[in-house]
This record gives sequence, C-alpha cells and structure tokens, in this order.
Amino acid sequence: MIKEQIKQLSESVFSEVVGFRRHLHANPELSFKEFETSAFIKAQLDRWQIPYTACANTGVVGLIKGKGNSEKVIALRADMDALPINELNDKPYTSKNAGVMHACGHDVHSSSLLGTAFILNALKDKFEGTIKLIFQPAEELLPGGASIMIKEGVLENPKPAAIIGQHVMPLLKTGTVGFRSGIYMASTDELYVTVTGKGGHGAQPHQNIDPVLIASHIIIALQQIVSRHADPRLPSVLSFGKVIANGATNVIPNEVKIEGTFRTLNEEWRDEAHRRMKKMAEGIAESMGGSCDFDIHRGYPFLVNEEKLTDATRQHAEDYLGKEQVVDLDIWMAAEDFAFYSQVTDACFYRLGTGNEEKQTMYSVHTPTFDVDEDALKISTGLMAYLALKQLGN
Repeated sequence: MIKEQIKQLSESVFSEVVGFRRHLHANPELSFKEFETSAFIKAQLDRWQIPYTACANTGVVGLIKGKGNSEKVIALRADMDALPINELNDKPYTSKNAGVMHACGHDVHSSSLLGTAFILNALKDKFEGTIKLIFQPAEELLPGGASIMIKEGVLENPKPAAIIGQHVMPLLKTGTVGFRSGIYMASTDELYVTVTGKGGHGAQPHQNIDPVLIASHIIIALQQIVSRHADPRLPSVLSFGKVIANGATNVIPNEVKIEGTFRTLNEEWRDEAHRRMKKMAEGIAESMGGSCDFDIHRGYPFLVNEEKLTDATRQHAEDYLGKEQVVDLDIWMAAEDFAFYSQVTDACFYRLGTGNEEKQTMYSVHTPTFDVDEDALKISTGLMAYLALKQLGN
C-alpha cells in the first residue's frame, strides 16, 4: 500500500528533516528578507531534481508531476519567515541572528514540506496528478506573502484544485493533529491612532488641550464597539497594546500615539466596525477640543476551511495516524495570511501538535522560549504527502 511506502520514506528522511529544521532555526530571516532560506530550499530541490520557479522575490514554487495525464493539481504550502524576537533558549540550534527567531514554527513548516517533497518525488511513478510546493515568504508582515504570491500567479499554471497547509501548535500533544471545518481564524487589522491637542505645563491644564485625557476616553469608549454594537454571537476582539504620551510628570504633550488590533470573523461587520471606530474616536476628540487621525491598515481576511475538503482531509488523517490522534479545533482569534488562499480556492489549514511537557515545548508561539518537539516531524512529512495523494484520488 502507498500508505506504508509513505511511512517508510518518512522514517528514512526523518533525521535529515530534523537537520533542515535546525539549520533554518539557527539562521532565521525576517519577512521579505528570506534570501538564505530561499537558497537553502532551492539547494535541496536541486538535489532531488525537482523543478521550481521563483515567486514574490524570495518565494519558491516546486512541481512534482506524477505518471499519466491527470490534470488535477494539489498545492501544499509552507511559510519561511521568522520574527523580530531575541531567542532565550539554550540549544545547539539556537538562533545565531541576534533579535531574530523562528518563534512561530515556520522552520518546522519549511523543513517538513521539504521532507514531503522528498517522499512525493520518490513516489512520482506511483501516483497520478501534480503536486505544487509553495514555500512562501512573509507570513508575519502585512500585506502578507500569500497575497503577493497570488497576485503573481502562484495559483495558476497549473491551477490547483485545492491547497493544504499545516501549522505547529504547542497546545496539542506531539503525535496529534487538529482540524476545524468552516471559519477557523480571524481577520486582522492594525490600528494607528494619533490624538492631537495642545501641550503645556501640567500645573496649568486649563490652558491646554490634554491629548492624554482624550486618548484615555477614546480607548475606553471604543470597547463599546465590541460590547454594544457587535452581534454577541460573533467573536470580535479590539485590543490596544501601545500608547505613547511623550510628556513628563509635569508636562502635557501635544499628541498621543496609540496602536492596536481589531479582529473578527465577518467581513460585513469588519467594515462596519471600521466606520464606527473612526467616527467615535474623531467625535470624542473633537468634542474635547482636540483632533484624531484614525488610520486602519487592513490586514488578512478571515480563514475558512472548505468543509468538504477539510472533512475528507480529516478522515484521511485518521486513516494515516489513527482516529484517536486527530482532534477538533475551536475558533482561533489569531490571524494567518493563508486566509488569502482560502478566499480564492478550496483550502484546508490544520494544526500539527508539537507540545511535550517533558521537553518543555509547551510555550506559546511568538515568545522567546518557544520550541518544538522534533518528534512531530516523524509524522508531519508523511501525513502531508498522504493527504495530498488522497486528494489527487490516489
């Protein structure tokens, strides 16, 4: 059976995939700057004689064609970029680049897809159809590498019938994977607010227009957008994580800078919330004698897992791993630029468990102590290969 062949190949390439992962982890690169990462991926594809093209500057798109004349295509995606975080782990593969770290598992995604490529390439005379390998840059930075790759035609020539992606999750135990059909992850928008008043001496507030006070009212009032205007059945998140009022104990500044994020799972409500936030903030500032510039950087859309594809993929995962190793996922209010793919083609984005308390790999993504249980790579490569072949009809 091809399943057993995949498992054997996955076992044979495991140590090499771990080596890939450790190399990438030790040499992380920020979004849109993944030059060495891209070169490393191309070098492995060259070794296996897998043809590829460049896309979105540092992106790599490989093709593995099976036997016969089937025109069906399935795309597999991995992201490559790291985060501006200073790693605090003490491991042989700890980041060599100060202030840059693979704190979201993209090293795992890329190395795993390389292992999947090795498996599929070894089996190309045993399946029909084509596999498109998408090594994508800049998942962590707007406008998102996925949006650029789509504009440059990554989902054309040949056009995939569906795209599948996986992402590490330390909340899931190693050896398990998680699925959710339908809407899964939130849209995300960045909010940049400048409140302007009239600065002066803190002992003479009557002669000033205090932007700190105005900003405080705005931050509190905007929470009503979620609590009183959003449908309570619709998840929405409005959070502000940065406030800069560069005055002093006795100095009222001229302006205050505020930065935050808005996330939800409905595009119509997203647009309405934008209008309401802007109108409310500007109105409060004006009523208090100041002004407000409310700038919204529209980010990724919500991510939807096409139900038929995801239900079938889940069943295939149960067949490959065992039913007890496949779990249900809840809605996740984080955002992912894989969502761009899900808006234009059938998509399935699932989670790879990497958590192991004994190995201390339960720390959250985007933290300086994040790490993964590399035993997860024993299943990630073969599983993705199996899912792809089953979707091709093999």
